Amino acid sequence: MESAGHQPVLIIVLLLISAFIAPLLYRRWRFLSGAVVLAALTGSFITALLLLSKSGASSSLSYHLGNWPPPWGIELIIDPLRVYMLLVVTGVSLWIFIYALGDLKHELHNDVIGWYYSLYAVLVASMSAITLTNDLFNLFVLMEICAITACAIITIKDQRECLEAGFKYLIMSAMGTGCFLLGVAMIYMVTGYLNYSFIQSELSLALTDYPLNIFTAAALFIVAFGTKAALFPLHVWLPDAHAAAPSPSSAMLSGLVIKIYAFALFMIFYRVFPRSLLDTIPLNEIILWLGAMGVMFGSIYAMLQTDLKKMLAYSSISQIAFIFMGIGLDQPLALTGGLYHIMVHAFTKSTLFMSAGAIIYSTGVRRISDLGGIGKVLPLPLFAFTIGSASMIGLPGTGGLISKWYLALGTLETGRILFLLVILASSLLNAIYYMPIVINAFMSGEEFKEKVKIVPLSMQVTLAAGMILVVISGIFSRQVIIFFEQALTSLY
Repeated sequence: MESAGHQPVLIIVLLLISAFIAPLLYRRWRFLSGAVVLAALTGSFITALLLLSKSGASSSLSYHLGNWPPPWGIELIIDPLRVYMLLVVTGVSLWIFIYALGDLKHELHNDVIGWYYSLYAVLVASMSAITLTNDLFNLFVLMEICAITACAIITIKDQRECLEAGFKYLIMSAMGTGCFLLGVAMIYMVTGYLNYSFIQSELSLALTDYPLNIFTAAALFIVAFGTKAALFPLHVWLPDAHAAAPSPSSAMLSGLVIKIYAFALFMIFYRVFPRSLLDTIPLNEIILWLGAMGVMFGSIYAMLQTDLKKMLAYSSISQIAFIFMGIGLDQPLALTGGLYHIMVHAFTKSTLFMSAGAIIYSTGVRRISDLGGIGKVLPLPLFAFTIGSASMIGLPGTGGLISKWYLALGTLETGRILFLLVILASSLLNAIYYMPIVINAFMSGEEFKEKVKIVPLSMQVTLAAGMILVVISGIFSRQVIIFFEQALTSLY
């Protein structure tokens, strides 16, 4: 395995340095505070692009912190799937931050915006490190940093509903962390290692001697990552957290944070657990059924909501379940659909939350029933909402169709027709609760009566970019699909 140079750790270091500097600069030069974090996010995204050019379709690079090799030292791995997730994390977080520069002045008190910038940079650094780490204990530490900063960007709004939502999130996240740490202890007990690669080689031997320990650890991992990723029925913290948070926080939580845990579970299944373990106990089957229930119940709950952001939050429960269905089907086409859905949903749901944020910024309206005619006075946010809705439904020309198509092909390849029906039913339910909003916004005979403020330019630019990204992911998907086909060959 070749060395990756210092680029992997540079991404994390850049973000942590900017997190330290941002609140200090905000005390005197407020415009520089956001500029520093913006520069760090841009540098991290460019570095991730450089890593993509260095990692081949099936090759891996490694980085040993302090030149301590595994299993004693901390190892970062750069392979095609990790670089893909790293690009999603750094690229989408940069895009959302540009939106936040215009929106936060409306959402937060001026004296805490600098701290928000700092928390945002630490959150992105932790997610980037979760993507690259090859060590279970370091994964535990990074998950804790991610959970604490995610909770902080919810409660920083300093309203009662935000504090309640943040407290609920913190309690549920702590329960998930406890399950994960106990599972790590059981794995270490039977293997003596924390490094993914060393564990995988030892678990095949330990499976015959300590099956109960390993089975229990696997169950604990499912509960841990299911809780943090809001997999049904462990989703109870998500609706309040995403609905109450500032709109940039909602976009980050739904677009990236819950997905990083789904990706971490994917890495555990295919980089830590040996195939003999997956063939012995029905881990994939459990994930598949939980994902299918999440798809249906998330959509049903979303239909019942009257608050725009809470409806989007419940929709996220349904959409994250598609990624788990891809893992559960354990088939290359389904995994391709699940992994592609990580990017597609990051673009789509971030666009939807930012559209909702622009509506709230401009009018203060959150009730779905009060949005009649709003498309005539706020055309750009509602056009962005329309494109995002089309992707959620899976209409042609959007990324949502591509990811659901490959998931559907995976169900056909495995002969699981019931789950194909779940995918189709979800698209129908999405149409039932998204399309009336769009139709009412543009075609209602009523005139929108609330006073409208002009949406800042940075928010308008990011909304336009969101529409373009959703469409590009639907039209120019072939190269990414080929990339997944080549990268997934190493798993089977």
